[in-house]
Amino acid sequence: MSNEKINSFPKGMLAVIVIVSTLSGFLGGSLYASLTQESYGAQTEITPQTTKKTVVVEDSGIIDTVKKVSPAVVSIVISKNLPQFRNGGFDFNDFFNNSPFDNGNQFFSFPMMPQQQQDSGDDSKTTPTKVGGGSGFIVTADGLVVTNKHVVDDEQADYTIVTNDGKEYKAEVVSRDPINDIAFVRMKNDDGKKVSDLPFVTIGNSSDLQVGQRVVAIGNALAEYNNTVTSGVISAKGRSITAGSSGGAESLINLLQTDAAINPGNSGGPLVDINGNVIGINTAIASGAQGIGFAIPIDDVKPVIDSIEKNGKIIRPYLGVRYILLDKAKADELKIDVEGGALLTGDEAKGEFAVIPGSPADKAGLQMKDVIEEVGGKKVSTDTPLTNLIAGYKPGDEVSLKVWRSGKEITVKVTLAEAK
Repeated sequence: MSNEKINSFPKGMLAVIVIVSTLSGFLGGSLYASLTQESYGAQTEITPQTTKKTVVVEDSGIIDTVKKVSPAVVSIVISKNLPQFRNGGFDFNDFFNNSPFDNGNQFFSFPMMPQQQQDSGDDSKTTPTKVGGGSGFIVTADGLVVTNKHVVDDEQADYTIVTNDGKEYKAEVVSRDPINDIAFVRMKNDDGKKVSDLPFVTIGNSSDLQVGQRVVAIGNALAEYNNTVTSGVISAKGRSITAGSSGGAESLINLLQTDAAINPGNSGGPLVDINGNVIGINTAIASGAQGIGFAIPIDDVKPVIDSIEKNGKIIRPYLGVRYILLDKAKADELKIDVEGGALLTGDEAKGEFAVIPGSPADKAGLQMKDVIEEVGGKKVSTDTPLTNLIAGYKPGDEVSLKVWRSGKEITVKVTLAEAK
């Protein structure tokens, strides 16, 4: 604008324009700062809320699983009338480091609370004393509990069941499985009557499991921290080990391997999938290792539960063999021309016969190094182990076996007996 035009512009109007422009700039800047500050403030508050929501969604599967299963998980307290025990508790290092059970230079132990050591003294003065502990889970509303056989194998001991809410019940051992590390106990009220309306677990299907699948273990860790929750994955399927404690050893086959932490006291507790279905019984751990635990697949337990409900005891068909499961890779390694099956094997020097003397298998002529490929026309594999196929029959049934022996396939008929 030329000086002439500026000079001709009314001075009063010019002053008004300057004031308005100044105020507009001031107000605009203030409004921008205010909006910017509010925007920053909203961002500061939203960020932690968003993070929190993400964490909850990520863990909600495990949280829901624990809420569903925990009410039906119990602690099993083992007591005996014994002289006074020394104060010092349990020596876990001694328990694990001196375990006599070896499998490929790896020690496998039952994750059960070991018994305390007894001081010498006046044996005539005894008192009920807690000597160990394990876990279990309720499978019926009237208080039928599944646990490991090694948890309740002492016929001289008394057993007490403690529920998640702290209630105590007497425990009566109903049956111990002669074939597998499984046992059943019944919860009783103080007056000896059956209980009712108890929460119980949902039984899943272990045959559907995939390696890498998320699982949760719940149990009475260290026989002190009841309903301890740990999580992990299925590390492998179809494992075979020999496990035990100072009381004896037991060969276990077709196990699930998991890296979910399993501690002493967890024996008999459930291994569950992310939907809250029980898919295994926590049974053994590899001593001195990290994240190597084992569980009995629930599909191996289902026939036993049915037997208890129908007969009041475990009735098992009995073949009488020891074996390892083969897949194609293992068969090729051993130079056995089969796709899969159950290789009969043992160590007679240790009294571990591949074919138990006097058993139905022995009477039918089965031999060490035989491979049972089929049972009643159904293939034996890591997914359908020999034990599972035999469990589908009853004592007294005659079963046809397809057997590989020294390069030839033969048919062997065997009459199953009742396991004792």
